[in-house]
Amino acid sequence: MSDFDAKASTWDTDPAKVERARRVAEAIAREAPLRKWMSVLEYGCGTGLLGLALHHLVEHVTLADSSREMLAVLWKKIQALGVHNATPIELDLSQGPQLDARFDVVCTLMTLHHIDDTDAILRRFHELLASGGILCISDLDKEDGSFHGPGFRGHCGFDRGDLASRLAQAGFRNARFTAVGDVAKPAGGAVRRYPIFLTVCERV
Repeated sequence: MSDFDAKASTWDTDPAKVERARRVAEAIAREAPLRKWMSVLEYGCGTGLLGLALHHLVEHVTLADSSREMLAVLWKKIQALGVHNATPIELDLSQGPQLDARFDVVCTLMTLHHIDDTDAILRRFHELLASGGILCISDLDKEDGSFHGPGFRGHCGFDRGDLASRLAQAGFRNARFTAVGDVAKPAGGAVRRYPIFLTVCERV
């Protein structure tokens, strides 16, 4: 069982996670913007906090994650809420494209810093978007490694300029960044706040 599998059953009990997803969804709706005819892919959806906050604004949301336990929780939420335009799928894009579908919007929330090869996943997102499609990435600004602590193998957030350059190299244009809040975590005997950004750009 992965770390995310183990956390799935209690993931939504953290009000900070729920509030963060709400804020990011509002920012995406404002900055993208979304339309009723659009199809959305949320990659690394977990229990679907972001995707389910967007589903009423678009035609359909595909919610993708590699954690089966997260997806099991998500299925129960979809059924309990009576949502008819959201589909969970098990997906790990690090293993290859795996999808023939094309989407109008691809979004992620606090997922990118867990993925080793940033350039490869940005290329995958490009492949999954229709021409002119929108990519929305919300994640940590560059930090000193204290967010996850020793042993974490992912990225310590992202420098905005570097990420904008990588997005351009992957075939995206007009990357714009906005602050969407922060995450409060204990660090060094105190509570520290780690800023989160949203970047929105278009597929060339």
